[in-house]
Amino acid sequence: MRRRAFLALIALPAAVLSVVAGPAAASGGGEKKAAGPASPYVRMPILTATVRKRNGKRGVLTVETGLDVPDPKVRELAEASTPRLRAAYFQVLQTYANGLAPGAPPNADFLGRELQRETDRVLGRPGARLLFGTILMN
Repeated sequence: MRRRAFLALIALPAAVLSVVAGPAAASGGGEKKAAGPASPYVRMPILTATVRKRNGKRGVLTVETGLDVPDPKVRELAEASTPRLRAAYFQVLQTYANGLAPGAPPNADFLGRELQRETDRVLGRPGARLLFGTILMN
């Protein structure tokens, strides 16, 4: 019982300090400094599409993508256009998966070319390069 009271007394000054001085004082720092330039990488949500397996059952084609955008203005546009890019990517991926022969592996070169074309179309200008993380078929 005394141990609990002792631990409560130790934690009490930190709790009072955080309430009185605010979260910046409790964390031990004042103003946070910028860590440097923003990353040129824009992560996109994972895309999935339904495919047919050799045995006739349904499978899932999963594609993980991202964008390399060195120009800050184009990066801001790409981040704001993420929902439109995702919709365009999904349309391309689903169309491709519907035409894929059962059990055939996906063609990464074709997918990359088509998704890059959609990236340039949605953004209205070149400057964002599509990157693949993984392409999985289950």
